[in-house]
Amino acid sequence: MGRRLLAGYFFRLACVTAVLGIFAHGSHAQASPVSSKASAPPTQQGIFLVFPYENTGAGTRLDWLGEGLEELSIQRLSAAGQQVYSHEARLAELERYGLPVSARLSRATMLRVAEDLDADFVLFGSYSADDKSLMVTAHVLRVSPPALLPVVRVSGALDSLMDLHARLIWRFLSSNDRTFPLDQGEFSKAQRPLRLDAFEHYIRGLHNADEAAQLRELNEAVRLEPEWPDPAFALGQASFEKRDCPAAATWFSRVPKTHERYVQAAFSTGVCRLWMNDPGAAVLIFAQLQDEMRTDPGGEGAELPEILNNLAIARSRAEKAPLAEDLLRHAADLDPDDDDYPFNLGLLAFRGGDFAGAAAQFREAIQRDSGDGEARALLILSLERGGQKSEAEAERAAAKETPGAGPLPPIKLESLARLDRIKTELDEAALLQNSSVAQSHADGAAQASSADAAASPALAHGRRGRQELAAGRLAEAEREYRAALAANSRDSFAHRGLADVLRRQGHLGDAVAELRSSLAIRDSAVAHTALAKLYLELKNPELARPEIERALVLAPNYTEAKQLLERLQPSKPGGATP
Repeated sequence: MGRRLLAGYFFRLACVTAVLGIFAHGSHAQASPVSSKASAPPTQQGIFLVFPYENTGAGTRLDWLGEGLEELSIQRLSAAGQQVYSHEARLAELERYGLPVSARLSRATMLRVAEDLDADFVLFGSYSADDKSLMVTAHVLRVSPPALLPVVRVSGALDSLMDLHARLIWRFLSSNDRTFPLDQGEFSKAQRPLRLDAFEHYIRGLHNADEAAQLRELNEAVRLEPEWPDPAFALGQASFEKRDCPAAATWFSRVPKTHERYVQAAFSTGVCRLWMNDPGAAVLIFAQLQDEMRTDPGGEGAELPEILNNLAIARSRAEKAPLAEDLLRHAADLDPDDDDYPFNLGLLAFRGGDFAGAAAQFREAIQRDSGDGEARALLILSLERGGQKSEAEAERAAAKETPGAGPLPPIKLESLARLDRIKTELDEAALLQNSSVAQSHADGAAQASSADAAASPALAHGRRGRQELAAGRLAEAEREYRAALAANSRDSFAHRGLADVLRRQGHLGDAVAELRSSLAIRDSAVAHTALAKLYLELKNPELARPEIERALVLAPNYTEAKQLLERLQPSKPGGATP
């Protein structure tokens, strides 16, 4: 998948511990042993996207349960070894489409969001309650081929919410997979026991817009359940967002390595160390994360460019520039769409006295984003230092003609060491796919669940294609996508995935053909925007414009499409399109 979304959010990464060679449910297990039957890891049925449950009762006192049941579903599915997108990932995707977070969405819209996140199942539901009793209903929508699975419904005493919900999730998992190894009692024992009042404070804290109230609720959750890592993690995030690194590090340290939020907690702690100018500690944190992901049970662990980027910055500041350059180039290979990697490579070359190399990298950054004033200022400085005065003046003149570009920022040589672009968040979509492929290798074969493989060979190959692409293995991804299309030539996602592979391999014309095939099957704002970007790479802005306009018809608030359209605006009245 592209790394287009999730900017501005810090994720509670569900089920990432499969990458580290452990199961998320292990951290939630009670001290009492379970039977040998429970020792077998549950089959991964796919990637889940969970929406808030709807309150169909008359009262509003329990409105918090809408998000509460969403969060509880995420935790319970994760504890059962399933892969689940976080609440923040769902919000980011809704924002991408300009959909209000509180809106009631149609099943078609939920399906569209799930498709663009490469999720396999959508879980949504409703609940109704009075002062004593509660009824919860869950609906599960399979994404490909689209189908609404049988409804699951439970009811009981309101104060037995935790047990009721555990029964709900177990019923779904066991009915959807006849080989599911846990009976209801074993499944319930694998869930962390929580006080209902602590859970309520936690949910109210997560979703409270008032900062003081948020912290008060989360701290109360910690007081009531001091061994529960989730509210500690949330408090760490709140501190991290304010750049209060000492407080963030303290809260993040309470997230154990066996917890599904450990990767994000460790990553954010490493970012704090960079912000605090402690590159030695940052090197240790990011190198450990990198090693853990590389040494997954299958021995073919995928790598995340955000970790590589930050490890490179830490090593550069620790005066290990050659190692830093290799890491940054590898990050750029894994994620060729990201603008920050050429910028950081340019800084590295400039600091090393390679002004020609620096100029080449900063020029590439400008070609990706013509409004990047910092990259243009550094390009000019690199050209001047390299003795190319006339080229530097030409860039100054070009800056004045660039639409929407303000004055060039001043660059102080003593501040170059702090201009590196640090990644402050992980791409949850890629991390889930990497987790999936790691688990597949751990199981002895890179394959989708047996149920999916039996039902749809195209679906199984498509999932493996996504996994290999997320891991940066382009040849393997291409093979899987082509196998998916051999099984089902009208698989729009396989065409789109193959287009991404071909683009990364430099076969732009073939990538265009695959995207056109995808769009002929399913109209998609994401695919139209990807096609527009390809046309821009091929220097055909006249072909790019109608694709962007069509994308904005489908998703009027799609930020990436709007930004591309701005790039296509003439530089001045009557001027030519850039």
